Amino acid sequence: MEKHIKNKIERYKKVFDMSQDKERFLFQIEINDDKPVCPPLRKDNIPQRLDYIKRFYEYQVKKSAALDDDSIPYLNMVTGTEIFGEACGCEVFFPENNNPCAVHYLKSAKDSGKVKIPPLYDSTLMYLFDMADELKKFAGKDCLFKLPDLQSPMDIVALIWEKVEFFCALVEEPETIKEMSRKVKALVAEFLEEWFKRYGKAFIAHFPDYYMEEGATMSVDEVGLISPETFKEFFLDELNDLSDKFGGIGIHCCADSEHQFDNFKSVRKLRLINLYRGRDAIIKSYSVFEKKCVQYPGLIINGVGGQLGFYDYENYPKGNHMIFREYVSNMDEALKLCDKLKKVKGRAE
Repeated sequence: MEKHIKNKIERYKKVFDMSQDKERFLFQIEINDDKPVCPPLRKDNIPQRLDYIKRFYEYQVKKSAALDDDSIPYLNMVTGTEIFGEACGCEVFFPENNNPCAVHYLKSAKDSGKVKIPPLYDSTLMYLFDMADELKKFAGKDCLFKLPDLQSPMDIVALIWEKVEFFCALVEEPETIKEMSRKVKALVAEFLEEWFKRYGKAFIAHFPDYYMEEGATMSVDEVGLISPETFKEFFLDELNDLSDKFGGIGIHCCADSEHQFDNFKSVRKLRLINLYRGRDAIIKSYSVFEKKCVQYPGLIINGVGGQLGFYDYENYPKGNHMIFREYVSNMDEALKLCDKLKKVKGRAE
């Protein structure tokens, strides 16, 4: 592994060390230039997808060598949310100019017997390992993978179930929901165990792009429409179980989730929280998670740091450990911004 990449990994380790009371910041710079274009995410164009992943990796390697920000090259598995829904029996819809999505097939608890959760080696997920095995040969033993798109087990159940009926079943058929989620959690755990066995425990999160030495990362989006009490009953235990099993967890949520901040905070071994909300909600989250975990704030508008005026050190949250992403047009702008950000007090070194 190149020295500059090792140095970046060391900076991530410092940011994830929550025993340090002083603020620690990392900065990822995204260049809006001519990157390789990802082909449609279909199984009938695997060679094209592999070619894209290889070319994008080479692009990242060159960018990382030229730019001393905190972006780390990775092999991007570029999957959508459909992969676990498909593994659990959903058909997949392929919209034009967008990622594929799972189509629900369960409409009521009485039909729950239709749901068959296969063991990993009998599931449609295995094609991802075939792709990753080839990519590992291409990039070498030290390469890092971006995890395939992964939701919480309960979120995956919500892909299988018609959405309105899913929320009704949380009240009317809670044990059916919980039993299905336990089976999905077993598949998720089996998938992650096999993935880490083949490709190592260190990885880049599926969203957003941050490095983790070990653990798991997943999206938890269905909590926006439920109460804090319902979160505790249906989501909290499975998140704790997966976090305990794999040595920590990073959570992404783009739902309207301010009412769930305390629940997220209570997840054991929470390593990072990424919340995609508006400015007021993001600022509110700083004090909630200040001593708990790393924060990677996100806005629907790109460039959260610039939006909130964070180039001025006095505007940074005191004592927080943060990762920010900034967007520029070209490499010249990226180099100038990188020099500026290196001088920010609190940047992990």
